[in-house]
Amino acid sequence: MGDILAKYNLFAAFWMTIKLSALGAVGALLLGTLLAVMRVSPVTTLRAIGTSYVNVVRNTPLTLLMVFSILGATFTLGLSFSDQATTNAFIWACIIIAVYHAAFVCEALRSGFNTVPQGQAEAARSIGLTFAQSLSQVILPQAFRGAVAPLGSTLIALIKNSTVAAAIGVADAAGLMKTISENETGTLGVFGLFAIGFVILTLPLGLWFTSLSRRLAVKR
Repeated sequence: MGDILAKYNLFAAFWMTIKLSALGAVGALLLGTLLAVMRVSPVTTLRAIGTSYVNVVRNTPLTLLMVFSILGATFTLGLSFSDQATTNAFIWACIIIAVYHAAFVCEALRSGFNTVPQGQAEAARSIGLTFAQSLSQVILPQAFRGAVAPLGSTLIALIKNSTVAAAIGVADAAGLMKTISENETGTLGVFGLFAIGFVILTLPLGLWFTSLSRRLAVKR
């Protein structure tokens, strides 16, 4: 196994996974927050758009979206972010990961909205705050506080799902593992090493989000 590790850059592959996960998480959080606001909006059209997005994206395989970004969007529609195939694949992978997991962030935040007492919104309206003001200053901060645990689970799932990017040629940990398994023999120990690598990436996050959720829990 030492020869295999000397031949392949394991750290570069996991660094690519970390970059994919970080950029995808930021995009998913921003888009998911917007979708959550749309789902609780008093405007019927916005609620319908938010609901449709979540229902469609959550029930579409991530691999299908990832492959479509290259075979459909790039090759067929000509939507490319870079002339370099590797850079284009990386950008598309970040976008697809963000778009897909935004639906789960939205549902996590919606569960956070449900933890905010109705009286909070009524009190905000009674002092003259608009919907946008009451949402940004009163409801949304409490919703994030109540959604820490499900948001943590979504982030961990995002990190693990980032391995799907290997399907479009992104040189992440999953892509390197596929290359090693195709070109080398006796790779069982390498598989175990990759598994340990993902445990290192996800286990501390799980423990941290669990601790944060307990500290931020509101006693009612």
